[in-house]
Amino acid sequence: MRRLALPVIAAALAAWLVPAPPSAADPPPPAPAAARHTGDGRLDVLFVGAHPDDEAGSLSTLGQWGEDAGAKVGVLTVTRGEGGGNAAGTEEGPPLGLLREDEERRAVGKAGVRDVHYLDKVDFYYTVSTPLTQDVWDHAASLEKVVRVVRETRPKVIVTMEPAPLPGQHGNHQEAARLASEAYFAAADPRVLPGMRTWAPGRLFTSGGASGPAGSACASAFTPDDPGAVVYGVWGGRASARNGGKTWAQVEREAQRVYVSQGWGGFPDAPSDPGEIGCDYFTQAHSRVPFTPGNRDAAAMLEGALAPAAGGLPAGTGFSLTTGSFGVTAGGAFTVTAHARSPKALPDAKAALSVPRGWTVSGSGALGTVGGGGRERTATFTVRPPATAGPGRVRIEGALRSARGSGGTATSVEVRPEVTGALEPLPRVADFDGWAARTGLPATTGRVKRVLTLGSGRSREVRVDLANTTGSARSGTVTLGLPKGFAAAPASRPYELAAGRTGSVTFTVTNTDAALPTSNAGGDGGDYPVTVTTTGGPGTPDRQRGALELVPVAELPKAAAAPTVDGREEPGEYPGKALDLSRLWEGTACGSAADCSATGKVTWTDDALHVLVAVRDDTPGTVLGADDCKRHWRTDAVEIGIDPRGDSENTSTTFKTGILPRTSDGGPCFERDADHHQGAGPETAPGMRVAATVSEPYTGYTVEAEIPFRALPAAVDPERMGLDLFVYDSDTRDKTGQTRIGWSTWGGVQGDPYRWGLAALPGHTPPPGLPTTAPPPVMPTDAAASVNSPQSIVQAAGTGIPLAGGPAAPPSDTARIVGRPAVSGGTTTFRFRVTGPGTAYAHVWDGKVLGTKKITVAGAGTRSVTLPGATGVLAVAFQARGGGTASSTARLTG
Repeated sequence: MRRLALPVIAAALAAWLVPAPPSAADPPPPAPAAARHTGDGRLDVLFVGAHPDDEAGSLSTLGQWGEDAGAKVGVLTVTRGEGGGNAAGTEEGPPLGLLREDEERRAVGKAGVRDVHYLDKVDFYYTVSTPLTQDVWDHAASLEKVVRVVRETRPKVIVTMEPAPLPGQHGNHQEAARLASEAYFAAADPRVLPGMRTWAPGRLFTSGGASGPAGSACASAFTPDDPGAVVYGVWGGRASARNGGKTWAQVEREAQRVYVSQGWGGFPDAPSDPGEIGCDYFTQAHSRVPFTPGNRDAAAMLEGALAPAAGGLPAGTGFSLTTGSFGVTAGGAFTVTAHARSPKALPDAKAALSVPRGWTVSGSGALGTVGGGGRERTATFTVRPPATAGPGRVRIEGALRSARGSGGTATSVEVRPEVTGALEPLPRVADFDGWAARTGLPATTGRVKRVLTLGSGRSREVRVDLANTTGSARSGTVTLGLPKGFAAAPASRPYELAAGRTGSVTFTVTNTDAALPTSNAGGDGGDYPVTVTTTGGPGTPDRQRGALELVPVAELPKAAAAPTVDGREEPGEYPGKALDLSRLWEGTACGSAADCSATGKVTWTDDALHVLVAVRDDTPGTVLGADDCKRHWRTDAVEIGIDPRGDSENTSTTFKTGILPRTSDGGPCFERDADHHQGAGPETAPGMRVAATVSEPYTGYTVEAEIPFRALPAAVDPERMGLDLFVYDSDTRDKTGQTRIGWSTWGGVQGDPYRWGLAALPGHTPPPGLPTTAPPPVMPTDAAASVNSPQSIVQAAGTGIPLAGGPAAPPSDTARIVGRPAVSGGTTTFRFRVTGPGTAYAHVWDGKVLGTKKITVAGAGTRSVTLPGATGVLAVAFQARGGGTASSTARLTG
């Protein structure tokens, strides 16, 4: 563990310019032969995710591309998932990471994927924060690794996850998508990692972006989330000849079930009727190559990059559009530039634009002869929307015509009113919008609704951010449209903005009806709609939508005496009102109050918070071992979240504890998870005490906890301490939970402190010496390493792609196996030759690790090493002292 400072990392683009055995249900493949370096590490498609299983929802598509389009598909996974749960055993940390690597390799293998690369970054815990993830992973160093993998594997298409901070979206997923997107551009930039050959992938896609019907029509009849975007649907109902005629959705489900450690082994069958199977959807974030807008074939996403573009242009032709600005105004002109290049001459080339009806285009579009040395030719157009153009995103399509073929492309712009007014963004949204603008992907913004939380019956300041998009000064008014039960003061605000400038106005918003439902029970799925209306010119006023989310509040009275921590409530111990903890926030709804429901009580003394949670439950989950007190969501448990100051952006400045009501030794246990100092409870929360009683016959349990104020990361603000209480319910014995209920509830709320309830502690004075700002958190750093993975070493030796996104060891400082290993008496003896100092990691592997040894090498020479194991493959990784790795393998024969 290390203490971690949390500065927000600037985008690297700006900086440049300044194994455990497989499950019995899925036996391991035969031990591979020793890898022979073929240099065949190149890929056509690269999927980039954060954890093993992140690719699992796209395997239907990736498998189809491999089988039907002949694409060689690979996966890049930033971590090995050692921070996740384990429903298959007690492994955690690096051993869990190697187990999950084995699951991932077997899972993607069902879709024909063989190459899986890892960056060896730590999977620390579930967070919704990209800035926290960037700091833990060291964004700049991680980006360098991804660029290396892209340049080594040379994919024509990159597919990644959703980069935007959608509610509940894992910050690790967001960061993986950011890394993939930045590497798409950086790998083509000779200023990045100079000396390494550049590579420019043709197309970049992010997951999601549409909804559609089931059946084959899902690929053509879908509704894009963004009308200006280029979106594709790939139907999972097609049959796979390679897989005996099963649909690709069925193959994907079989692959997902390989992730037993994540509780996926019991996933239900995919529909047998192809008409009930839907599509995977993907949004194009960028393209360098020609493609056909509107093409809905299964392999349309590969057009122009892997497959020739329709129209006969030579392979390797580039064609794209850029705009002078993503945001444009009705009646205002902007520029669109067509970019074309080709490895072969394209005589008489000309570009043309297709724009919405009523828009005008000027410019000849003449490009002359494109090609000859690969130099780019451009043509610039002036485009003007009509003064009556309504706000919203529109697509602009481009066409390239020449005597040697033709092709298409597309981009989008957003028509904006003369003055815009938007609800202030959450910090994570502001961070993302800034990243998208810096990276050159502005169209990826706008998918996150602007929301702010408000305590039930309370008031808060609400800022509206203004932007004048015109070349002259503007003035007007801003008005908040609020639903019944809310009021704004004042009713409207005037403003004045100079040309092209930004500003803001502020309102005080009050929830005037404290009887309105809170959390996800309120409004529309938890959102009470807000309309921001901004006038500022002769055109239609700008109207933008946002939402308020009500969180529950409680006043916690001080206890007359400290409650006895015995798992029981005695009269007078908890003087406050009971909190209803029975609201569903994730999973399967409770069948009845007896199935799962709960209440909570919280009080305090001078030294500690005291919490009592009474749970009704008719079926106990797995009783974990006393040595397995972690990952509490795998079975019946209570989680307590405390945000001392009520202002945390993510849980790294909060206190979170998971309490198991009973373990195999009969007593309860507690740990801290995904917070300021994750780990075993007695070590990370000194002085905290827990007790529990479990009813016999079983009808539920009661958990009681005493949490010293000094165990919290900062002093409590008595007027607005963040608080949430969660209950995890499991009715199975397979270490998986089915239902999650609690007090303040939304999907992913365990990672969203801003959505927790608010508690007041009248009269509380924090103990002396406690900080009002949390110090840097203590974060896990122990990640599984590729040098300890025989499967990664075998792959690296066979493809020539170095381990973990790093460089190859230089000839002056490398090592390799020489001769044939000798097998005798259950051991293997081998010789390896080194040319410089470093560390060798040797493993004997035949589907599981039979023996392993770490050897420190001081200098050049040949040495003999013996280690346990006599079957399968000898895999040796060498880590040069000066940086870089070398991998070699040998098949073992008796």
